Amino acid sequence: MSSFEEYYYKNVGKQVRKYRLAAGYTQEELSEILSKNDKYIGHIERCERKISTKVMVKLFDILKIQPSEFFAFETDYNWQEK
Repeated sequence: MSSFEEYYYKNVGKQVRKYRLAAGYTQEELSEILSKNDKYIGHIERCERKISTKVMVKLFDILKIQPSEFFAFETDYNWQEK
């Protein structure tokens, strides 16, 4: 995995966790709503699996998240480090 790819998926996992907790769902509950196995969201949050665009769109709809909000990561990627 490239360093940018790692940065991206780690931040996606952080955002999924942040919005899941804000909505009051457990990992298992949100996985079930998404029709995935009960460990799916945990894998996404720990950057052990990559989330598909299709699942991400469902997640935005379920959690009522604007994409612009979701992708406003707390840290910017430093292109100069590589």
